[in-house]
Amino acid sequence: MNKKLVGVFLVLAIFLSLTLSAQAFVDVEGGVAFTGYNDVAIPSNTATRFSLADQTPAGVVPAFRMRVGYTFADRHTVSLLAAPLTAQGSGTIDTDVSFQNKLFLAGSKLTSSFRFDSYRLTYRWTFLKNDDIDLGIGLTGKIRSAEISLASDTGYVSRTDLGVVPLINFRVDWRFMDPFSLVLDGDALITPYGRAEDVQLALAWRYTDNATFRLGYRILEGGSDGGGKVYTFSMFHFITAGITVKF
Repeated sequence: MNKKLVGVFLVLAIFLSLTLSAQAFVDVEGGVAFTGYNDVAIPSNTATRFSLADQTPAGVVPAFRMRVGYTFADRHTVSLLAAPLTAQGSGTIDTDVSFQNKLFLAGSKLTSSFRFDSYRLTYRWTFLKNDDIDLGIGLTGKIRSAEISLASDTGYVSRTDLGVVPLINFRVDWRFMDPFSLVLDGDALITPYGRAEDVQLALAWRYTDNATFRLGYRILEGGSDGGGKVYTFSMFHFITAGITVKF
């Protein structure tokens, strides 16, 4: 038999074997978010460093995210995530604030909007898998679409940012008492230029083989000091509920 033909059959056999053992899933999560801190200065070397959380508190904001993915060969998972977040707040500032070369005077009523939308492509390999626990590690490519804006009676300014960030993905699923499990998963990376962490700890309930519910706590934290351009560091706490459906 022709070697090329053998190669084609081999590739097809591998593809079919992976496809037959593959499983698609959809994960939907909703909840509420609370601001821990949200410190900004733009430009970072000349503007006022101030707290959106203190000066223009946002209170409780809704949060939603959705992930679709595919697990093949029982240990390899590829997924896409959309996780938008917007926190809008207002308050009377107690000090002059310079932001994007616009000066807002102390005593002004200020409205802020902090948008941090995240879109991620993730590959994760489950390197340990048994009856009690799954351990996985992988890589995430994150597209960050962010905007910070301030407005008062005297004017409006905003700063947008679009960037790509690599992250380390991980997942621990400990089935301590069937059908319940503890899940710790997320994306995180710390560099000299900044950091990003999006980590969840949840109690999961396997309702059926194809549907799992969960309740959890999520932390979203990070930021950067961009060499004189942008200083922004924030932390958000989430109370979440979610469901994963496999097909």
